[in-house]
Amino acid sequence: MRAVEDHEAMGLALAEARRAGTAGDVPVGAVVVAGDRVVGAAGNQREAAADPTAHAEIVALRGAAAELGTWRLSETTLYVTLEPCPMCAGALVAARVGRLVFGAADPKAGACGSLYNLCADPRLNHELPVVPGVRAAECAELLQDWFAAKRRPDS
Repeated sequence: MRAVEDHEAMGLALAEARRAGTAGDVPVGAVVVAGDRVVGAAGNQREAAADPTAHAEIVALRGAAAELGTWRLSETTLYVTLEPCPMCAGALVAARVGRLVFGAADPKAGACGSLYNLCADPRLNHELPVVPGVRAAECAELLQDWFAAKRRPDS
């Protein structure tokens, strides 16, 4: 049994992001890994579910909690293609996630180092290590290309 490497797991999150983009949602993907296995995976589903909380991270956390039979996800790592927003960072703290790895920084809404740093706020009941920038260029390019295609008049 080997642990899943960060680069490899981010590739799985990128695949989820591509599926979300193809389905019409902003292409953000997330996977939750426990040891050597993926226990939760999702892309954004806000449009598909008509649910403002259906960010990739939230949906993946729900899947992981169901798979593991607990809301305490302290032995997991969440991989996501875009730095989590305040809602998602709060969910990571609430779920006691063990570690966060993200791809592209989000200077407009990022809450794990860009605008806020909720995952490392000692005033909260849980802190978790954050590894930024894994496959960042690839993650950012996916988002940039998707938004550029949305803005083209022939789209």
